[in-house]
Amino acid sequence: MLLDIIDIVAPVFLVVGAGYLSVKSGLFTAESIDYLMKFAIQIAIPCLLFRATSTIDLVSAFDWRMLLAYYGAACMSFAVAFFVVKNYFNRRSGEAVGIAFAALFSNLVLLGLPISERAWGADNLAPEFALVSVNAPICYLIGISTMELLRADGRGAADTLKVVLKAMFRNSMMIGIGLGFIVNLSGLTLPESMIGALDLLARASLPVALFALGGVLTRFALSKSLGEASLISVLSLVVQPAITLLLGQLLQLPESVTRSIVLMSAVAPGLNAYLFASMYNRGLDAAASTVLLSTVLSVFSVSAWLVFL
Repeated sequence: MLLDIIDIVAPVFLVVGAGYLSVKSGLFTAESIDYLMKFAIQIAIPCLLFRATSTIDLVSAFDWRMLLAYYGAACMSFAVAFFVVKNYFNRRSGEAVGIAFAALFSNLVLLGLPISERAWGADNLAPEFALVSVNAPICYLIGISTMELLRADGRGAADTLKVVLKAMFRNSMMIGIGLGFIVNLSGLTLPESMIGALDLLARASLPVALFALGGVLTRFALSKSLGEASLISVLSLVVQPAITLLLGQLLQLPESVTRSIVLMSAVAPGLNAYLFASMYNRGLDAAASTVLLSTVLSVFSVSAWLVFL
């Protein structure tokens, strides 16, 4: 059992570690890592998501119970994080939202998908791709709306809606997902040559993204915000998946679906947590520390959840 878990988790984090060491050793520069991440995020991963959403069985993949279990747990984690950061760590409301967003937004694409693929197999990822397809819109809508309502220099409702829509329609991954849904719903058949090219790019997406993620992590450090980072890490890696598991059982989800969404909820917060804090310049220190600490700790927490599941 233990060796099986190591075989699932270790390759993913070894690739992340290789990217980290490549930058630390000077083999890769920060600029080259940025180009790799740009290729992964703007080209390769959108191709992966396009192929997944264009072929997914929409009726079976988008079970409302699954979405309620996953995002119900994510919202609870976000609310607890906001309350504790604001009242215990004495952060202002805007800072508390910027930090708590990390407890809402899990790294489903760069960590969730590759780990799930190794755990359950490439042909059993319909729930995972369903979550990925709606994760950014849902999480950004919650995060931006909360921030705008609570921060002192917030926008009005109309301007807030414009910010959300602009962020969605300019996101290359959302474009890939949207085009995939169009192909899926229309029944359009793509040329085999195009499918072959898309599949080549899709296969490159996760290894390149994982390597680049390791390089990006060299820019973060565990700062004085270690307390907040530890709180968010525990909520993200332990509490949120536990609540997801409970809700999945209460809603009588199929065991395979519950297993899938619990593992997805157990991965570390993504770089979007830092980007969200940067967008508002609120809680940047804690967000950066959280991304680094939780990614390191998720090696052990994901392994533990896999054993349990």
